[in-house]
Amino acid sequence: MKNILAILIIFLNLSCKASDTLKSPDKVLIFTKTAGFRHQSIETGVKTIEELSKLNNFEITHTEDAAVFTPDSLKQYQLVIFLNTTGDILNADEEKAFEAFIQNGGSFMGIHSATDTEYEWPWFGKLVGAYFLNHPEQATATIKRVNSKHPSTKHLQEKWVHYDEWYNFKSINQDINVILNLDESTYEGGKNGEFHPIAWYHEFDGGRSFYTGLGHTNESYAEPEFKQHLLGGILYCLKR
Repeated sequence: MKNILAILIIFLNLSCKASDTLKSPDKVLIFTKTAGFRHQSIETGVKTIEELSKLNNFEITHTEDAAVFTPDSLKQYQLVIFLNTTGDILNADEEKAFEAFIQNGGSFMGIHSATDTEYEWPWFGKLVGAYFLNHPEQATATIKRVNSKHPSTKHLQEKWVHYDEWYNFKSINQDINVILNLDESTYEGGKNGEFHPIAWYHEFDGGRSFYTGLGHTNESYAEPEFKQHLLGGILYCLKR
């Protein structure tokens, strides 16, 4: 009887693993259109996320064509990532389509200059969680982990020393859940004070949103800590 029970358990485990393997991959749209400053790290960022996708059962589509922002086109995706976008990049119809995507349960992820995007679209400002104000020279700074359980931060130490371009923010949405806070005493030029969120998440208007202020430099995308941080944000947005 014990042998039969053991065989059944093994069979069930194998069946679950096979089911996981056969699950259709989530679809992720990476949008990198710029109408202002263009980051040299965009292509590196796309390649990094593509590498992560191959190991974590999601597929990416990369575009800079805003025409993809229609209801029919967006409905195939579970997540839209704004990777170092800048400026006014969507027209009124495209904005409406993206709002509907989020309201229907889609997810959004913003990386670095996603907050330097669509200043005249208040809905987007609330979705991304803040707007870019300015930044000092790139520098090494200490990031304090606020949340140790989120998939994008649980691999990090309590203090993470990282080199990047550190944004100061304005119009911070008070409903965001801060997971990483920047220690302004460790670099020059911070303007947000003790409350200087640099990564956060929240639920907004029917969907999920995740943002990280890191990701200016090419070198960031080769760092294991940052890559795992990105992956954790993606997995949160994919509701895994």
